[in-house]
Amino acid sequence: MPRDATLLWGLRSPCAFACPHCYFGTIEEHQQAPPTELGVLSHLSRTDLPFQVLKAFARTLVGSPIERVVIAGGEPLDWPPTLEVIELSKEAGCQVVIATNGIPLTRPQVTQRLIALGVDGVSISLDSADAQTNDRLRPSRSGRFGYDDVLSGIRALLNARGDQNRPRVGIYTVVMRERPQEITDMARLADQFGVDYYVPQPISLTPDHKLFTELTHRREDVPAVAEQLHRLYGEPTSLALPDPSYARRFVAAISTQESGNVPDCFGGARLFFIQPDGSVWDCPSDRRIAATPSEQRRSIRGADARTLFADRPACTNCSLFSRDCVNMWPLVLDMPQLLNTRTPR
Repeated sequence: MPRDATLLWGLRSPCAFACPHCYFGTIEEHQQAPPTELGVLSHLSRTDLPFQVLKAFARTLVGSPIERVVIAGGEPLDWPPTLEVIELSKEAGCQVVIATNGIPLTRPQVTQRLIALGVDGVSISLDSADAQTNDRLRPSRSGRFGYDDVLSGIRALLNARGDQNRPRVGIYTVVMRERPQEITDMARLADQFGVDYYVPQPISLTPDHKLFTELTHRREDVPAVAEQLHRLYGEPTSLALPDPSYARRFVAAISTQESGNVPDCFGGARLFFIQPDGSVWDCPSDRRIAATPSEQRRSIRGADARTLFADRPACTNCSLFSRDCVNMWPLVLDMPQLLNTRTPR
């Protein structure tokens, strides 16, 4: 069977940061009222799968349709067994990309191991080129970490990599309505640091989120965002960026309400999402998850990737649009370009 699918694998739930806009919610809220809704994530790790279950599933990736594994969290690199999951995924012939907050990269044993394992990409989250603003948007739970530590982690990985081409190092930025300028400010910072790729993402919050009104783009924000994206793609840079069509999707997403269609959606065809409890979904969209019939719900517990993802339909039109959809394009269609593995024309 063709190997053309991407697996977004939320391996662990805990994280040292307490970003109020995180799709895992906040520990404080969930300690008072643990989430019970289908597909809702939590930094509380009460239902995270044990390592033996994860290891057993990772061993079945060989010969499966999974071409690429994007390991996320929470913060996956704070959990030592993550490195063994990475090793098994690489042994299975998969590309591996790590999504991290950057702090574990300040630990030499982590960076050296990622390089030794042949990790293909490391995507670091940073939401502002201004230290004070970033630390307000992405506060440390302990108060010990912040912007400067993330930059130190990026620098450490780049230095440890040296002249090698792997792993490719990138920055992901969540763009909020109050700061469209971060689209280009973060690109300049990434370019200055010698980072390989950069992806700005529209923030995606559910309408009932307490920060929805404050942080989510409205129609009146479109011109400022469009201008920044135009400048991003128009200014000379050594950074790899998503295909220019991504900028059009970004603008289209914030131009509409949380509704609409996604033509040729690859969710369930070339993209799958695994929660830390092992639940498997076609994509991370809360709307797609909520619409999944009970008889179609799956788990990696005791499963074999060679059969779990074997019966895949072709890409289909989806009527369950959310801004999460826009953020999936770089993981699937643009990743060869970001990792510099796309064959030149």
